Amino acid sequence: MRTVAGPTDKVIVVGAGLGGLACAIHLVAAGRDVTVLERTSAPGGRCGERRDGDFRFDTGPTVLTMPELLDRTMAAVGERSADWVDLVRLDPAYRAHFPDGSTLDVRAATTDTAAEIGRLCGLREADGFLRFVDYASRLYDICWDAFIDRNLDGPLDLAGPSLARLTASGGFGRLSRRIGTFFADPRTRRVFSFQALYAGVPPHRARALYALISYLDTVAGVYYPRGGMHAVARALAAVAAKHGVDIRYDHEVAGVDLVQGRARAVRLADGTRLPADVVVLNPDLPVAAAELLGRPLRRRLRYSPSCVLLHLGVAAGYPHLAHHNIHFGRRWRATFDEITRHGRTMSDPSLLVCNPSITEPAMAPPGARGLYVLAPAPNLTAGIDWRRTGPRYVEHLIDTLERRGYRGLSGATTVRNVVLPSDWAAAGMAAGTPFALAHTVGQTGPWRPANLAPRLENVVFVGSGTQPGVGVPMVLVSGRLAAERVTGPVPRR
Repeated sequence: MRTVAGPTDKVIVVGAGLGGLACAIHLVAAGRDVTVLERTSAPGGRCGERRDGDFRFDTGPTVLTMPELLDRTMAAVGERSADWVDLVRLDPAYRAHFPDGSTLDVRAATTDTAAEIGRLCGLREADGFLRFVDYASRLYDICWDAFIDRNLDGPLDLAGPSLARLTASGGFGRLSRRIGTFFADPRTRRVFSFQALYAGVPPHRARALYALISYLDTVAGVYYPRGGMHAVARALAAVAAKHGVDIRYDHEVAGVDLVQGRARAVRLADGTRLPADVVVLNPDLPVAAAELLGRPLRRRLRYSPSCVLLHLGVAAGYPHLAHHNIHFGRRWRATFDEITRHGRTMSDPSLLVCNPSITEPAMAPPGARGLYVLAPAPNLTAGIDWRRTGPRYVEHLIDTLERRGYRGLSGATTVRNVVLPSDWAAAGMAAGTPFALAHTVGQTGPWRPANLAPRLENVVFVGSGTQPGVGVPMVLVSGRLAAERVTGPVPRR
């Protein structure tokens, strides 16, 4: 495994996102002097928090899977995540709402989900789910250690028995085709394949190996941190600070001073220059490379779809909702094509609605609900003028929700905050997407931008734009992988 060259005693991490904080914890555990510079007044990056009166909203991910990765990160400095974050396993993890009015709960226990599927779709479909669980579990066993939880320097690192097993399992075939071998009902096919969009690829174009994401979402378990997902960021920051990481908020970085292929210092917006032996960059990788290093990536990149995000404070209960709700439209493949091929907003939206106050009432005032509504949308490469399109599209989304059971939503809404792709771009996300680079074959594994900056001796990237990729579990892993580029491999606790 390649590592940075030269001294590594003093490390500056730019950005206090989950990846940057995880990296800082692993570095301080290895005896490094670590400073984290964060341009805002709070940790978390995309995993932030918005407060509007007595409403509290997550600004980024709402789904936490693989909490053992949080344990592993904190264990590097001898801490237990249970002492810092109160996690609740959600049951159901999701409630799927279909156009015909039927619903399906994805339950915490596999046997309960099978029973739900049997009730809705019949015993044959329930048996297909159990076969899918076996298949997705094998994919996890094949892929995690060999391809995800390790640094990859090139394609040759993939060679070995695990690659042969993945090929034999059909992992490089199409996801939608593989899902069709387990499920006949279009409702279950949607529930167990839509997660591919998290990786930036529609199910009919994604590889079957992305059933691994469905496994994490629908089999391994979904958790909710009390206080919202931002509680994870606060906990990581508190653990880092307790063990000696110097976290400096409201410190905006303007650039990195490079001399003969080596970072010498980090420059702040106020002109202050902070010397460093190693610089770790947590901002969105293409933006960090271009704006902080002055070295735009030379390759052509493909970005994931973006989203329109609504934070709605509503004076209504909507008892038909679970914590996480997926509302599927009648159109399926055509909807993905609208977003990813034609650069248009969804005419028949499929939506995620997160309703955290059902699990934690303190997230909203008494008798009210704080709803997080996510609608996939084209990223900025589609050329949409969001100043004109955004307001109309938001009204379309509200109308759609009202037709799907949120009666009187518009009149009951007392708080409305909107985040458009143009807003994601203004927050520093390339192409206006919070989901980073798409996980196409050419942007996955060793073909994804490396966490060692090319042609620089001591600059490391961390976060969803580099290996292993998008999602809270992957970003936590990226923190450890980035740290190992500085320290070399360390024993896992």
